[in-house]
Amino acid sequence: MKKVRIACFLFLLITGLYTKAQTSSLHWNEVTDQFGPLPQSIKVFASDKIFKDSNFVGYYVSINTKDKKLDMGADTTLYRRFTPQQFYTRIGQPYVVVNSSFFEFVHNTNVNIVVKEGVPVSYNIHSIPAKGKDTLTYTHVLGSALGMDKKGKMDVVYTYTDSNSKEILYQQTVMKPFRDSNIKLSVNDARLNGLTPWKVKWANGGGPVLMSEGQIHITNDDERKFAGKAILDYHPRTAMGYKKDGTLIIMAIQGRMKGIAAGITLTELANLFQELGCYEAINLDGGGSSCLLVNGKETIKPSDATGQRPVPAVFYVKTTF
Repeated sequence: MKKVRIACFLFLLITGLYTKAQTSSLHWNEVTDQFGPLPQSIKVFASDKIFKDSNFVGYYVSINTKDKKLDMGADTTLYRRFTPQQFYTRIGQPYVVVNSSFFEFVHNTNVNIVVKEGVPVSYNIHSIPAKGKDTLTYTHVLGSALGMDKKGKMDVVYTYTDSNSKEILYQQTVMKPFRDSNIKLSVNDARLNGLTPWKVKWANGGGPVLMSEGQIHITNDDERKFAGKAILDYHPRTAMGYKKDGTLIIMAIQGRMKGIAAGITLTELANLFQELGCYEAINLDGGGSSCLLVNGKETIKPSDATGQRPVPAVFYVKTTF
């Protein structure tokens, strides 16, 4: 009986340790010196090589946005795309360049809001045509964005835009998607939750939201970014979040590389931001678009066989002049 009890105890102990290892947090190592020189307000971290028993590669950049010597913002192209490396040269060799919004390949334009120097330079697509035989109905959604106002306050909100207006409207709560025969979502629709003007210096649209008010809150069902259970698929990812103390976190996860980097699910990605102490976070364009440069040097390796994918918008951090 005594031997049986000891065996059971050892089994439970080993099982418990194994379970703990399976669900343990990812460890990050500071590697700023590999990408220097950088100001004290910018630090770079690399992940452990194994996460949940899979090969893993991830990086994040921590930015103290209260540093008055830093200039942050968005840059875009019109009806064409540049690689992040080309943006790096075009912007003047900033400290950080990362891909941001989703886009379409026909006209090479963003499909989410991007705000540059206080002015929207791309707009949301709010109405999604129905598939199949029923082509006269549309599902209406609000897209999410992370932005910063002129006072340096960051926020994740749900935005309404109209290409005929430079005014950006927003609400703090997600709008439940609805379907009707209107080809366009009206700003006067009663289902919008009291939209008000959003005056920001810069903003990056994407989605879905990953965190809200310190809690994991993935709003994919409402934003309709990924179909079905796609948020549980493993892919390269790009995302941004912020802490209440004004720290901006930009993260890129490598993926689609068997035996090297598995990628990550959106649920796991949200967990990483929560573990880092973020207050809110948002997913950005991922897959082959994911690319994070620090001083012009790649952190993750892009998954496309041809290397960095050309994109129509990036977010950057550089020195003020």
